Amino acid sequence: MKSAKNYLEEANASVPRISAEEAIAKYKSGGGTFIDVRDSGDIAKSGTIKGAHRIARGFMEFAADSEMQFHNPVLQKDADLYLVCGAGGQAALAGKTLKDMGYQNVTNIGGIGDWKEAGGDMED
Repeated sequence: MKSAKNYLEEANASVPRISAEEAIAKYKSGGGTFIDVRDSGDIAKSGTIKGAHRIARGFMEFAADSEMQFHNPVLQKDADLYLVCGAGGQAALAGKTLKDMGYQNVTNIGGIGDWKEAGGDMED
């Protein structure tokens, strides 16, 4: 039987994580697609990365599957995807799901608080 800790360990092992500073440098260079995987209620409380796409972790499989009517076209298998959440756990788990679905370049950029504290661009 697997625990939440097991799932997180597997996700962290397969999805690289970079610091907020590294993520901001990628953002400023125009490289990649930034996605907030939190639900809309959490995003409403804290704001998110300016221009980030909002795809909740609970909807990721549907949004990522090009055969589904709910496919989100920002999710392309060869795109550089940068995932953010509250503290990094949901981003890791969503990233593992994307990797399992054939997405190659998925990076966990951790929590929105770290992004904000490092001076990253924000929007409500």
